[in-house]
Amino acid sequence: MDKLSITGGRALHGRLRVSGAKNSTLPILAGTLLTDEPVLVRNAPHLHDVTTMIELLGTLGAQVVIDEKLNVEVCANNLTQLCAPYELVKTMRASFLVLGPLVAKHGKAQVSLPGGCAIGSRPVDQHLKGLEVLGAKVSVSDGYVYADAPDGLIGADVYMDLVTVGGTENLMMAACLARGTTRLQNAAREPEIVDLGNFLNTLGARVTGHGTSTIEIQGVEKMHGGEHRVMADRVEAGTYLIAAAATRGSIKLVDVEPDTLGAVLEKLQQAGAILTIGDDWIELDMQGKRPRAVDIETTPYPGFPTDMQAQFMALNAIAEGTSAIRENIFENRFMHVQEMNRLGADIELHGHSMAVVHGTDQLRAAPVMATDLRASSSLVIAALVAQGTTIIDRIYHIDRGYETIEEKLQQLGGSVQRVS
Repeated sequence: MDKLSITGGRALHGRLRVSGAKNSTLPILAGTLLTDEPVLVRNAPHLHDVTTMIELLGTLGAQVVIDEKLNVEVCANNLTQLCAPYELVKTMRASFLVLGPLVAKHGKAQVSLPGGCAIGSRPVDQHLKGLEVLGAKVSVSDGYVYADAPDGLIGADVYMDLVTVGGTENLMMAACLARGTTRLQNAAREPEIVDLGNFLNTLGARVTGHGTSTIEIQGVEKMHGGEHRVMADRVEAGTYLIAAAATRGSIKLVDVEPDTLGAVLEKLQQAGAILTIGDDWIELDMQGKRPRAVDIETTPYPGFPTDMQAQFMALNAIAEGTSAIRENIFENRFMHVQEMNRLGADIELHGHSMAVVHGTDQLRAAPVMATDLRASSSLVIAALVAQGTTIIDRIYHIDRGYETIEEKLQQLGGSVQRVS
């Protein structure tokens, strides 16, 4: 099993291109099931999760072609089955997003209950409730969700009891082929939702309000083919900005969308980073100074993202001062704390939702283990600062969300090697 070997103590400097967004690519690939015509998805990142979604599309009978630039073309005109099996869905939660498109297009679907990172309860009840409001008959048996709508879905007003990104995406796609108008209320507002709505409209859907808490979808009889370029990965961008700040370095990111990073950039400025921002680039410079501790509270977009909480904890671990981090999205997203303390961090947990981080002058290398995707990136940041060589085990978590992370860090002058 691969590991990362990181020798810390080097400030990161340089220029880096940001990859396409994983959290945008996965629902978009699921959305290719809504049409019989070919769909070309550009700027998809080369990640394990994306490969899993492509494998799932192939299992369903879609024809998938990947060119030398890693653009993905999908043609789902001749599906051979409407079942997403446990073997694939258990490894990646986003696989559940094929449910809405399959029911909308084919009138039925069988999808395993999802897996993914073990960061707490992430129920799919809002997905299922919404499909039932749209007229599907839904049941759960033997670990599978069965959904049937032989006469098609019917547009309706759907109020989601909590803000859910996956639920919003699944219901957006399902409503595209429903008869009449659907309004999703208390919808997620993330930039990836906006990207999905733009993609669906490219294929002939009639989606408005994406990016607000009320999304309206006027159903169409049929969708067509097209092509779409996936947005830049705001989580990857934020991770490298934080890594540069933690190591007292400087970095320029290109092919990035600064407007999607507002809360993260604000916190970096509070930590002492000097930021210069263009239309599609961001420069950060710490001028060799140690960062200042900043308090973090995760909330749905446009608030501070839960997917950046662990990385900021790593920065706070070596910052001047004491900080409080409150996690409001997932109840089990502090699994990295124990591993970071092995590196010499001074972090106290107060229940499942609060951590107090006392900044220290120096972290020390130690063997550590990744527990989930974003937690693993926090260990990378901590290792880049720590004295000595840190070995990070179970980095398959990292490969789910970061494209060639060791190569990108090497570009910035980091001492990072992938080892067996």
